[in-house]
Amino acid sequence: MSARAAEMLAAGDPDRFAALMATRADLRARLWPLYAANLEIARAPWASAEPIVAEMRLQWWVDAFAALAEEGRAPAHELGAEFADLRAEAGLLQALAEARRWECWREPFEDQAALVDYLQATSGGLYWAAARRIGAGAEAEGAVRAFGFGAGVAAWLAAVPELEARGRLPLVDGRPEAVAALAREGLAALERGLAQTPAPLRAALLPGWQARGWLRAAAKEPARVAEGRLRGSEFGRRAGLVWQALRLG
Repeated sequence: MSARAAEMLAAGDPDRFAALMATRADLRARLWPLYAANLEIARAPWASAEPIVAEMRLQWWVDAFAALAEEGRAPAHELGAEFADLRAEAGLLQALAEARRWECWREPFEDQAALVDYLQATSGGLYWAAARRIGAGAEAEGAVRAFGFGAGVAAWLAAVPELEARGRLPLVDGRPEAVAALAREGLAALERGLAQTPAPLRAALLPGWQARGWLRAAAKEPARVAEGRLRGSEFGRRAGLVWQALRLG
């Protein structure tokens, strides 16, 4: 992977970058382009304060990964040559980009099912793409996606204050009991997915190393979500990453 891609990921998605650096080198090489592509997609909806312009930026990525999936044509991007290696995962990235259209606008999710669908397409889809990159077969999809959904719930709850500051309405129901219920749903999916994912594929789950702690905290004390108190200290986070890397191998 190019130094430029590593620099972009370190600056734009430092937690995923840290998890990647804790992964075995042979697997790391397979995951670099995927995570860099995800970062570029994630940035697109926030590239402009004008929703229509933001959606046009995002549509560029939808079209780029559709072309890669259908024709093998690499995106016209500085990392296009590296993204070309993602043809097998391009459909998942296209679906991920489609789901992120919600971020371009200031409308709430229609209902809880719409929020769940968003998290399954974005986080669940990304974790499944990562598992495919390191050799997962179709039989592992349900488990990996369950873990990815749980990790997505955790990341979403941690991001609530920032999303609200940007004018978004991330929670369908912000009452403490509803937040706690969402955290419990995410935790159940996370633990089920981890237990059912074969050991050789668990490196794809490492970016979710903080999810269990965040979900437990939100379920026990949901006020921490609105107050932005889910994330622990930097030392604790890094220590947790080392421990999870050793566990997941």
